[in-house]
Amino acid sequence: MAKASMDGQVLAESDNYQMVEGNVYFPTDSVKWEYFKDSDTHTACPWKGLASYHHIVLGDKVVKDAAWSYPEPKDAAKQITGHVAFGGMVDVTD
Repeated sequence: MAKASMDGQVLAESDNYQMVEGNVYFPTDSVKWEYFKDSDTHTACPWKGLASYHHIVLGDKVVKDAAWSYPEPKDAAKQITGHVAFGGMVDVTD
């Protein structure tokens, strides 16, 4: 079971996840979306495609671009379709 948490709040938890480049990618249905807000930030990876970012909102605390997903990943990364990963400020255990 993998778990992502910040400041004691569980953000995602699943035993059905993908590991890519040292990051745990959680299925979107395991993410507690009430703690997230979409960001306007996007980055491009040559083999995964275009990433979309999300801010984490815990009360008055907003951590910008702390999570990302690939809504339409390239063929080489199809296994992370419908998954979300977290930056280093989030505690992820697997």
